[in-house]
Amino acid sequence: MLDKVGIAKRIAKEIKNGYYVNLGIGIPTLVANYIPEGMSIVLQSENGLLGMGPFPFEGEENPDLINAGKQTITIVPGSAFFDSAMSFGMIRSRKVDLTILGAMEVSDTGDIANWKIPGKMVKGMGGAMDLVASAKNIIVAMQHVNKAGESKLLTRCELPLTGVGCVKKIVTELAVLDITPQGFRLLERAPGVSVEEIKNATEGRLIIDGDIPEMVID
Repeated sequence: MLDKVGIAKRIAKEIKNGYYVNLGIGIPTLVANYIPEGMSIVLQSENGLLGMGPFPFEGEENPDLINAGKQTITIVPGSAFFDSAMSFGMIRSRKVDLTILGAMEVSDTGDIANWKIPGKMVKGMGGAMDLVASAKNIIVAMQHVNKAGESKLLTRCELPLTGVGCVKKIVTELAVLDITPQGFRLLERAPGVSVEEIKNATEGRLIIDGDIPEMVID
């Protein structure tokens, strides 16, 4: 089973050379720390930054450098700062190759619910709806089950939707899954996790073809 760092490391393997990538709040922000060495990509933060680097070491934080989740970050040579209008212009004009988002629920048809937190007051959906409407590719980093052990990979999302039919791939603590017209297709299982455990943790339609390999993280 993966922890949050493991999920981030596995998703980092999906990034291709030359990509412009937007990292959502939560687990996705950790991906910045695990970009494969030698790969040339640009991380975009929707609060107005191109060229985001990994998290700073303790004691080296600059309070003026933050990501969309208000976490302190670093920048790489050639970084650029701009206003929110410019940032969302990039997003809406489909300049971003890959968006990595967290989610509370994903359906087996690729719907995502990630902005309305049950029982909590939220100011709004933030930039998530622009991202899911405009991204060329969306990968979700999330927990497979909630604290009560109930599946978050569903036939139909129960929370208010952020986007419809937009998710392409999901990485959880248990598995890597593609979204297909027939449902969740199991691609890889986390170290030490059985196919049966994944089946029991998935409420939505699950496709299992042949032997499912164990994912390689490092």
